[in-house]
Amino acid sequence: MKRKILIVDDEERVVRSMVGVLEDEGFQVVTARSGEEALQIYKQEQPEVTLLDIWMPGMDGIEVLKHLKSLSDKPVIMISGHATISTAMAAVKLGAFDFIEKPLSLDTLLTTIHRALESGKEFSRVEPIEEIPRHKEVSHPSLSSDERIPHSQTRKEKFIPTPFSQRTIRQSVVLYGTGLHSGMKTGLLLQPLPPNHGILFGNLSSEEVVPAHLDFVQTTDYATSLKKGRAVAKTIEHLMAVFHAYRITNVMVKMIEEIPIMDGSALEFCKIIEEAGIEEQGDEVEEVVIDRKLEVIHQNKSLTIEPSEIFSVQYFLDYPPPIGKQTFHFTMENEEVFKKEIAPARTFGFLKDIEMLERMGLGSGGRLHNFILVDDEKIVNTELRFKDEFVRHKILDILGDFYLLNRPIRGKVVARYTGHTENIAMMKKINEEITLRER
Repeated sequence: MKRKILIVDDEERVVRSMVGVLEDEGFQVVTARSGEEALQIYKQEQPEVTLLDIWMPGMDGIEVLKHLKSLSDKPVIMISGHATISTAMAAVKLGAFDFIEKPLSLDTLLTTIHRALESGKEFSRVEPIEEIPRHKEVSHPSLSSDERIPHSQTRKEKFIPTPFSQRTIRQSVVLYGTGLHSGMKTGLLLQPLPPNHGILFGNLSSEEVVPAHLDFVQTTDYATSLKKGRAVAKTIEHLMAVFHAYRITNVMVKMIEEIPIMDGSALEFCKIIEEAGIEEQGDEVEEVVIDRKLEVIHQNKSLTIEPSEIFSVQYFLDYPPPIGKQTFHFTMENEEVFKKEIAPARTFGFLKDIEMLERMGLGSGGRLHNFILVDDEKIVNTELRFKDEFVRHKILDILGDFYLLNRPIRGKVVARYTGHTENIAMMKKINEEITLRER
């Protein structure tokens, strides 16, 4: 028996095109030109998947979606050519299975329909018709001669990489917020991806994506930002730290240029991952094992990583009062420890730097509730969550930047006064080590 698809759209040309493709693929297709007609046909035909346009005369797609979800749990895929991210997120929040844009990519359309048909209530996925190619690592400039230490021919047991199951989220989820540096109202739409796709950042207004890989780091000024073609993803480090802690290896992140700052910490990102649920995908990814000491030194800043049986970060910070000297040693045991010890630590900045940031066009989204503001004598706007919240936040940033190979790392990191620039420099050295081993 042919599987039945309902198309709800008032654009005749779009409907004809979709009907032709879907019938060629062996589906039975029924159509409706308005929301009212769609509800009648839905009750009569009981389609397995509904393709629903957001903008229609009379009852719009969001209102139709509410009615459909009250009738059945069958998946509804929203389509639109000019929806804002807030509209798309509202649709997903109301129970839409996914959101795709016009002009429709036929491969994307068919892939999404197949995922929806296989989803049931658990949102399981099948392999896509055409996968997005996984980015291949490339080599970077060579290490200096004094750093090039011959590898041992026989590795100790602890230097054998541990394979981990690849992971994605079980269902699409949304989150609203404001960009810290742009000040723009934005949000996140997180969507599951099949194995070997990696973490991808995209925009609802474009099909272009940028992989979460250090090769695409555009800037490390006050935040880590990625760029590939027209695809831009700014201030990614807090979300990447959560992906690191929860070992998410395959996920699509859609937003408008900048990840929302939320309350300045990573707690809301932890909550949204737990709300979505985590799916073990079977395919494996190997951790990167550090088997010799690597070092990055920039003036008084230093960052080292050396062999260890588990991934850990020790950070030394020394700022003028009221911050002072702070040290914290974090071991990545599991996501619960991360959520308790590191995720709550918020972004901070100094009153004397605000004017400079404004001249640079940065910090426009900083608010009294999402930013620890420090002057020469005191914390201006909030009570600290930890007495050493500042150093914990520095570790949060390291955890995010250290996931830009899309693989967990095993080694002990020791950092003094460092930031995103040093983190990315170290990641390039680690990536070169991987390239040398493969050769």
